[in-house]
Amino acid sequence: MDVLADVLAVSGVRGTIGTRIEAGGTWGIRLEDCPGETMHAITSGSAWLIVDGAQPRELATGDVVLLAAGTVHTLASAPGATAQVCDAAGAARARGSGETVTIGSAPARTRLVTMHYDHDPAVRTQVLRALPPLVHVRTDAGAACFDDAVRLLGRELAHPQLATAAVLNSLTDIMLIQVLRAWLATRPAEQHGTWLGMLADPVVGEALERIHREPSRPWTATTLASAISVSRATLARRFPAAIGQSPGAYLTQWRMDLAAVRLRDTDDTVESVAAGVGYTSLPAFSRAFSRAHGNAPGRYRARARETSA
Repeated sequence: MDVLADVLAVSGVRGTIGTRIEAGGTWGIRLEDCPGETMHAITSGSAWLIVDGAQPRELATGDVVLLAAGTVHTLASAPGATAQVCDAAGAARARGSGETVTIGSAPARTRLVTMHYDHDPAVRTQVLRALPPLVHVRTDAGAACFDDAVRLLGRELAHPQLATAAVLNSLTDIMLIQVLRAWLATRPAEQHGTWLGMLADPVVGEALERIHREPSRPWTATTLASAISVSRATLARRFPAAIGQSPGAYLTQWRMDLAAVRLRDTDDTVESVAAGVGYTSLPAFSRAFSRAHGNAPGRYRARARETSA
């Protein structure tokens, strides 16, 4: 069981190619209303990233940054360069037509591509929310597979071919995984207290694998500890230290995530959904689901379908 892959799949993380930018000379663009988490990959040249309240960062060819949803930021030729606010409507038209946005006072020397990531709002267990507001992976820290992904992205954008759109859609997902791998390998201390903390603790990682492999099993702290051959006290101490939740709280949260997706996306009965996530008592399931999502299961399903209609 690959827990990270499981959470990414259930939480519906999806990437899309955003604006492609070519810039030269003196230039700057301010992004104030980016949808979801935003990733910028510098495919050639260099740029400066300026985030309000933080020190400017220089980005080189092959560097990638991932910014939390809602982060207002500027990309520019230098920290003091005048920046124009991104024309959202113009950027949308460029995305739709496959065109590149050209900015600056001279021929292009910097090329970059923006990617946006969204997730299923019904799922509370999220990988992207566990990351710091700004993740910067330098090209020399990403290992060969990361470098290859950035170069392939640049080549595909520079020389579109048959099914380029399909290739780019796949590359956005690959880029996210490669960024996560590269960042996680170099920032273990920043993972503690978040869901990603399980990656640094083999005991907690194994416990989560058991939960994800069999979410309907009637786990208790005692049976979970026994299954991974540690004492209950050890599990009770290390689990919240790693991810900020007790085993029982995480199990309930994950079950409610799975239930919410099934209620919205399938016609399975509420009884079937409850049993599928480990509840033999329908009233107990309804109480747990109502606490998690603010509505009883049936009402939640009805409202979710009204919203999507």
